[in-house]
Amino acid sequence: MNLGTLISETRNSETMDLDSLSTLEMVTAFNQQDAKVAEAVRLTLPQVAQAVEAAAAAFRAGGRLIYMGAGTSGRLGVLDASECPPTFGVPHGQVIGLIAGGPGALLKAVEGAEDSEQLGIDDLQALNLTSADMVVGLAASGRTPYVIGGLRFARQLGCHTAAVSCNPDSPIAREAEIVISPVVGPEALTGSTRLKSGTAQKLVLNMISTGAMVKVGKVYQNLMVDMQATNVKLVDRACRMVCQATGCTAQEAEHALKQTHYEVKPAVLMVLTGLSAAQASAGLAKHNGFLRAALGDKA
Repeated sequence: MNLGTLISETRNSETMDLDSLSTLEMVTAFNQQDAKVAEAVRLTLPQVAQAVEAAAAAFRAGGRLIYMGAGTSGRLGVLDASECPPTFGVPHGQVIGLIAGGPGALLKAVEGAEDSEQLGIDDLQALNLTSADMVVGLAASGRTPYVIGGLRFARQLGCHTAAVSCNPDSPIAREAEIVISPVVGPEALTGSTRLKSGTAQKLVLNMISTGAMVKVGKVYQNLMVDMQATNVKLVDRACRMVCQATGCTAQEAEHALKQTHYEVKPAVLMVLTGLSAAQASAGLAKHNGFLRAALGDKA
């Protein structure tokens, strides 16, 4: 595939004078281009919903959500994966980000790493990939060999797979079960896909991971009730969440949280039902961690 023919690599006729604009005009031009991203993503929502369902199915089967990409795309996958344990209380390793060239490529480009299909296969084999896992391939261009190799291997193994690219009918799309292609158009800075393309990928990844966590009971109403309260700020947030979910006072929330070792879900259940900490934990276990369902038992 000729890179120059890709939408993400073509020149943007609206920003040809980027280097002669005033600073305010320049950032206005960036902003005007960025405004197109959400609409491009909106057009892919049916496919994003499929990816959310597939990721949730992987979690329910004891599998993992694995992102893989190179450069900016790989870094975005690693970012999303790294934020899941503190946000949703899941173990490290349930959501994984792979970047071509390994962890060192997060800070410094590893030349040629993305050009190997076998490297993508090797990285998945090193994780002992199973059919219960889901693999999401990320490439703004849609042609990265590292991602193609990984997706092909994952699909052969029976994994759910998704491809996220900013070019339609891309090579990675032909390797995946679910195809998500937000077409954001040419970048303000020609070929710099860390701009609109990167923003589009970030929005999609936000929805896949957050949506899947909602589907497996990590959220109550719109509160991240499985968050790990690992510092002073997060202890305060846990207290506020209990108050928001129950209408109780901060003192009552703190009292309940101390009994649950600062786990929000059982604390909410205790405040709303009068159960003990042990009873609240048992009620949540009975309903696979879904707080709304546990509360329904006491309604």
